[in-house]
Amino acid sequence: MMRDLENSHASMRRRTFLAAGAAALASRGVNALAAEAKVKLGLDLYSVRSQGWTPIQHLDFAAKWGVKLVHFSEIRFFGGLEEDNLKQVRAHAGQLGIEVEIGMLSICPTSKMFNASQGTAEEQIVRMIAAAKTVGSAIVRCVLGSSADRTGDTPLQTHIENTVKVLHNVRTRVVDAGLKIAIENHAGDMQAREVKQLIEAAGKDFVGSCLDSGNPVWALEDPHLTLETLAPYVLTSHVRDSALWNTPQGAAVSWTRMGEGNIGMEDYIREFAAKCPGKPLSLEVIVTGPRIFNYRDPKFWDAYRTTPAWEFARFLALVEKGTPRPAPPRVTGQAAAARELEDVEASLRWTKAFLETL
Repeated sequence: MMRDLENSHASMRRRTFLAAGAAALASRGVNALAAEAKVKLGLDLYSVRSQGWTPIQHLDFAAKWGVKLVHFSEIRFFGGLEEDNLKQVRAHAGQLGIEVEIGMLSICPTSKMFNASQGTAEEQIVRMIAAAKTVGSAIVRCVLGSSADRTGDTPLQTHIENTVKVLHNVRTRVVDAGLKIAIENHAGDMQAREVKQLIEAAGKDFVGSCLDSGNPVWALEDPHLTLETLAPYVLTSHVRDSALWNTPQGAAVSWTRMGEGNIGMEDYIREFAAKCPGKPLSLEVIVTGPRIFNYRDPKFWDAYRTTPAWEFARFLALVEKGTPRPAPPRVTGQAAAARELEDVEASLRWTKAFLETL
């Protein structure tokens, strides 16, 4: 009798344990599905720019990590815009259940970044429209330029106006193709209010934001302010973490792995999920040493004459919270490619785990 009771109790414990385990797994699955409904995890291939992969290898890597969207931010990641190549990419992405986005660089003819050897800005965009239709991308991501365009003989405002003219010239082609243009706040070129001005002047019916969370700190801007300003216009995104701290010259800024910065990335993602539901949260992982912004030098402000003091104060609040960090050891060649991959995989792990808490 005693042995029968012990066996019965053991059986009950096993059933309880298995039921609890099943409930935990089910809960984890529900959480993952809920997170995916709020935020679509993507990957900008600039994150793995040194791997030397084919577009198919890029897609397979993304699938291994459960990524739902792959952002081909530059033509080189496709290996070319030939129709057969793009159709193969689209077919393979479809088999993996992955969406594809396509991108290019500067469309501002007066930007220092613009590559006139590839034709006029309008001609370059038209080629990308055709490629987007072939590969199944709903957007074409473009940029104005970089922080270099905030200084020089041509004012930033003129660059913005020239970009708007280009967009007006291609509006019919973009709309007829059923696409939208996503303008990125890129490499410190524009602050959020300037991107908003460009989008509204061009036409928010066909132009929106590729919201980058790392580039605002290269433009003396709190990334949370960038999100607040551009959320109504967001079509897609690039996301990476940053660390900021004080220096004798002004401020130091480093890009970090996800979760290792001090800008409040958890709150950023929560706000992104709330304000941009269903939009891609695409990691663009770039880990750098400190970049110094010498804002205590009066001449530095030649590039930021229109920045409101209250906006700069928000940036400074992030700087004040930071502590100095050493630059990562310099590596080259295969070692650099290996570390790049480690940074991306660590960031994917952190992001996927955090998304399940939403």
